[in-house]
Amino acid sequence: MNLPNKITVTRIALIFVFLCLASVGKINDTIETNAFAYWLHFAAYWIAAFAACTDFVDGWIARKYDLVTDFGALMDPLADKIYVATTYIMMVYAETVPAYLAVIIISREFMVTGLRTLAAKKGVVIAADKLGKIKTILQFLIIGVSGACWINLGGITRADAGIAYEVTLIVVAIITVISGLSYFVRYKSLYLEDA
Repeated sequence: MNLPNKITVTRIALIFVFLCLASVGKINDTIETNAFAYWLHFAAYWIAAFAACTDFVDGWIARKYDLVTDFGALMDPLADKIYVATTYIMMVYAETVPAYLAVIIISREFMVTGLRTLAAKKGVVIAADKLGKIKTILQFLIIGVSGACWINLGGITRADAGIAYEVTLIVVAIITVISGLSYFVRYKSLYLEDA
């Protein structure tokens, strides 16, 4: 197994470490009530941040040193989806993002993955477009800010983040929907030709 694939597998393992640590106790604004759970959550936040960084590192190494493999092509996007689904579900649990956002984001991932599977069956490659990349950056931004609110990093809570944060959540939801629909509009011939 080459280095990029090892990094991808490590990312999947880190996601489950994050899940275990984040599942201990529940912290809202009164973190002092359970210091042990707080430090587990603190560790979980930084593990999730590190796992997110590995997503960029493994792809960069694979492309730069021509280490792209079928294993990586399969596991890297799966690792990304496991990461996004897990972090957003846990953020709903921690009450730092609304459930509607997690449902929209996870549904979009399933739908686009299904479309890509159909496209691959027909010999068509669907590459990520600019809107999809913007969506990914914004979703990771929400993970970072939401996680910071969750562990009160710098003393900030969701209430402190204010209206700008709430508006950003809505913007991310809208861009996620639009970016997903754009694939289905652009590649409608894949699923409508024999409907």
